[in-house]
Amino acid sequence: MASLKQTTVRDVQSVKGFALHTGTEVTLTVRPAAANTGFVFKRIDLADEPTVAAHIDNVKQVERATTLGEGNVKIHTVEHLLSAMRGLGIDNAVIEINANEPPIGDGSGRLFIELLEKAGKQELDAPVAEYELHEPIRVTSRDGGYLIAWPSDRFEISCTNANHLGKHTQFRTWNPETGNYAKEIALARTFVFYEEVQPLLEKGLIKGGSLENAVVIRGDAILSREPLRYEDEFVRHKILDIIGDLSLFPVRLKAHIYAVKPSHALNVDLAREIYKQYKQRQAQRMPVATIPMGEGGMDAQDIMKILPHRYPFLLVDRVLAFDGQNKIVAQKAITMNEPYFPGHFPGHPVMPGVLQVEAMAQVASILVCRNTGSGGQIGYFMSADKVKFRKPVLPGDTLTIEVELTRARGKIAKAVGVCRVKNEIVSEGELMFGLVET
Repeated sequence: MASLKQTTVRDVQSVKGFALHTGTEVTLTVRPAAANTGFVFKRIDLADEPTVAAHIDNVKQVERATTLGEGNVKIHTVEHLLSAMRGLGIDNAVIEINANEPPIGDGSGRLFIELLEKAGKQELDAPVAEYELHEPIRVTSRDGGYLIAWPSDRFEISCTNANHLGKHTQFRTWNPETGNYAKEIALARTFVFYEEVQPLLEKGLIKGGSLENAVVIRGDAILSREPLRYEDEFVRHKILDIIGDLSLFPVRLKAHIYAVKPSHALNVDLAREIYKQYKQRQAQRMPVATIPMGEGGMDAQDIMKILPHRYPFLLVDRVLAFDGQNKIVAQKAITMNEPYFPGHFPGHPVMPGVLQVEAMAQVASILVCRNTGSGGQIGYFMSADKVKFRKPVLPGDTLTIEVELTRARGKIAKAVGVCRVKNEIVSEGELMFGLVET
């Protein structure tokens, strides 16, 4: 059976409208993107047109909407657009926007479905990346809500919006294999309870909200410009939001999601936990015993043609293998002659953890420089997150360094690194660094 191919939009298309929370007028344009780009927002209203990747690591806020950000650049209320992208089977796109929030349309995904259908879809020469959940994951909220992701051979959602008991409690199960996203999910509008409106306005939210783009529930009454589009429109919109928020997980997901009283906060928490499991599985996927030698490897002389580092701060002896453009495996032999041992725990020499992180960064820099065809650059740390040191590295050990680039755009790159000794993880972390010419 042939593997699925990644997709992107075929043509450039734009749409105009007003943002829900800021109330500003905005123009949004979708453009084709290369394989493995994912969804990238570009703020064309700002100097240098900075970008923000739609990735779980970039979530900044989850109150009544999902907000992404990198540095001081933010994009609010991304879930409806991302849901439409994922719902129509689009994997990659550049989304240009001249404000900090997409237009809300009528509060559903209709505006974006129409936009994407005009743009069309095209296959790319790269296989779809999928992740099949291996162990159940559960996240909870203080108000009794919870989401459970259960291993499955397909993506499916079973959801109830039991925020308030009574006639507005609904339940629905949906999956893209047997369902039609554009007809069954995309048209469901966002809703709010009447009692919540004033507090949200006082927080500076829903400035562009009206009965044109939301359904208001007041007791048993429904306040809306038109009748409900589905008998269970509220739970369908919750499913729309879950699809959008889970698209922040970087590959297509195979899992059955059970949702009770879901929210953007819970959706994002679940996406984070799934991503954590995914990275752990990726780190364990290439044991040292199976690393191929030969073509693609580099010795110390080759490495020094790319990296400006020299003894005693060149922390890579050789590259064992490249796996495509995003993965690399390298080694560093730890000898008793390392210059840091005399002063680091004399009598009990241990390789400093910070140097293990530096080794990961150097290996990542080799990969980025190889991909761009330019050497002589230094990878300056911008951040190091979720760094863990599990076991000491001692003289006589051989450190195997595995790095996977999760994002590389221009001079900025993100990577996940793992260091092993005898096939056991001794350290790991997530790195962001910028490449600077020497």
